[in-house]
Amino acid sequence: MDLLLGAVVLGVLLGCFYAAVSVGLSVSFGLLDVPHVAHPAFLVLASYGVFQLNESYDIDPLLAGLVITPLFFLFGLLAYRVYYETFERRGSDAGVRGIAFFFGIAFIIEVLIIMQFGVDQRSVTATYIGKSWRFGEFRIPIRQLVAFAVALGLTVLLAVYLSKTFMGRAIRAVAQDEEALRLMGANPVRIKQFAFGIATAVLGIAGALLIIVAPVEPTLDRAYIGRTFCVVVMAGLGSISGTLIAAIILGVAESIVLTMFGASWAPAISFAMLLAVLAVRPQGLLGR
Repeated sequence: MDLLLGAVVLGVLLGCFYAAVSVGLSVSFGLLDVPHVAHPAFLVLASYGVFQLNESYDIDPLLAGLVITPLFFLFGLLAYRVYYETFERRGSDAGVRGIAFFFGIAFIIEVLIIMQFGVDQRSVTATYIGKSWRFGEFRIPIRQLVAFAVALGLTVLLAVYLSKTFMGRAIRAVAQDEEALRLMGANPVRIKQFAFGIATAVLGIAGALLIIVAPVEPTLDRAYIGRTFCVVVMAGLGSISGTLIAAIILGVAESIVLTMFGASWAPAISFAMLLAVLAVRPQGLLGR
């Protein structure tokens, strides 16, 4: 019983971390309908940026994540503009060709990381990494608690931004009826480009959390593509609050399976849940 309770607690912490790495995809894929399969590759790229700053200048990983966030915002603006001019503006098959486009970007990012850093795992140093707190019979790594707190704050902040600010409401409006927004005098393309920049900028912090939780390697994006799409689809496209709930469900499920059946089964949980959601409730838990 104690073992199961510990698995649930660690699953909640892990789930909030999954929410942080998925909220950007919830915006780009859920709200903007951009088939952003390179999202996990962007995440790993951010982790390596944090690693470089931590190793070269001994900057705290979280602070390093904040430093690279503006760069990732600009990277997102550029990536969407290229995608729009090359694919989206040209017709209805932009989805299929867009998937190929982002697969290409993911592959290029992976190759560039290998050329620069090699294939070995990389990790960061900080005062809270390697320590743990004991709660009764449980021992919880402090880095998991840090990731939990930052991830929860990041998810709530993005939800408030999209629901309370003028630009956030414009992003939701362009997701619901792009043509109506155009008739009102707004420029949907610029709004979508800004939203994609926000979705990419969030990965600066999420990448820092990724390398705080565990070492990273160039091909780590393949392990997260199933998890992130599972969370976004299970949440309901574009639902930030649903993303947090779905991520916690996935985190708890993975943690219980890991505890009861071993590590080899845990990665399959996300794909199994993704297939189950598509079969039973395709619109997701809080889908529009």
